[in-house]
Amino acid sequence: MTVAVLSAIARPMLEPLLPDWVEPRWFATTEELMEIADQAEIGWFDLYKKEDMAEAAQRAVRLKWLNSIYAGLDHMPLSLMHQRGVVVTNGAGINAITIAEYVVMGMLTIAKGYREVVQAQARHEWLMDSLGKRELFGSKALLLGMGAIGGLIAERLAPFGVEVTKVRRTPGPDTLAPDQWRAKLGEFDWVILAVPATPETDGMIGADELAAMKSDAVLVNIARGQVVDQDALIAALKRNQIHSAFLDVTTPEPLPADNELWSLPNAHVTMHLSGRAQDKMFIRSVERFLVNLERYRKGEPLEPMMDLTLGY
Repeated sequence: MTVAVLSAIARPMLEPLLPDWVEPRWFATTEELMEIADQAEIGWFDLYKKEDMAEAAQRAVRLKWLNSIYAGLDHMPLSLMHQRGVVVTNGAGINAITIAEYVVMGMLTIAKGYREVVQAQARHEWLMDSLGKRELFGSKALLLGMGAIGGLIAERLAPFGVEVTKVRRTPGPDTLAPDQWRAKLGEFDWVILAVPATPETDGMIGADELAAMKSDAVLVNIARGQVVDQDALIAALKRNQIHSAFLDVTTPEPLPADNELWSLPNAHVTMHLSGRAQDKMFIRSVERFLVNLERYRKGEPLEPMMDLTLGY
C-alpha cells in the first residue's frame, strides 16, 4: 500500500474515488498533519499558513510526490525537496479562468469608473455623466507572464480589441524578450503582471519602471506582491505619476489596516480574491489529482510538474 497524507477538506470528493492501492491518512488540523507527515509517500499538505506547509514538507522524509492546490509554492523548501528527489505538482491553471476574468473585470472597472458609480449609489446620488471615459478597444497592454493565466488573459482581451504585447523568452508575433520590455514601457496603457514569484521577478516593477510608464497607464498585478516595489508604487500613486493600480496581491497579506494603499483613491485593492471568485477549485484539483495518481502508479510524468530549480 502507498500511504497518502491528505487534507480532510478534499475527503468527501476524493475518498470514494481513491484506488485500492492508496492508503489515505487524513488530517483536519495542523497538529494532525505534523503528527503524520513523515508517513507520507504522497502528500497533499495544503494549509492556510504557508509556514506550516513548509514545516510539514520538511518532516516528510519518505515523501516522493507532493501535490498542492496552490500555484505559487515559493514558501516551500523547494531546494530541500529537490535534494530529496521529490516530485511536486502545483495548482497551475486550476484558477486560471477566474483570474483571467478578474483581470478583465478590473480593467473595465477602472476604464468605466465603476467604483465611483457604486459610491454614488451608496450616497443616493444620480450622476449626470460617467466618471470613466476609457474604452478597452484600441488600447495597448503589456502582459508579463505567459503561463496558463497569462495565456487566458490575452485570449479574453482579444475580443475587446486590446492590442496585447507579450513578454516571454520564446520569440513570436507581438512578443518582447525579457530584456526588451523596459525600454517600451511608455507605449502601453495597461501593464499586467502575471509572472511567477522568483528571485528574477522580485521587485521587477520599481521606481524606474513606474517612472517610464505613461501618466495615464494602469498597473494590474495578479502575480505576487513582491513583484512590485510597494513603497515606490505608493509614492507614484500619490504623485499621480501613473493613473491607477489594480492590486489583487500586496506585501504583506493580509494588508495591514494602516497601509496607505487602502485609502488611496487610485489604488484598487482586491484582497487576493481573484482565484477564489469561483466554486470549481476543489473539483478541478481532485480531478487532476486522480489523473496523476494513475500516472504515478504507471511511472509516467505528472502534470503540471514544477521545476524546483526555477521555482515554478
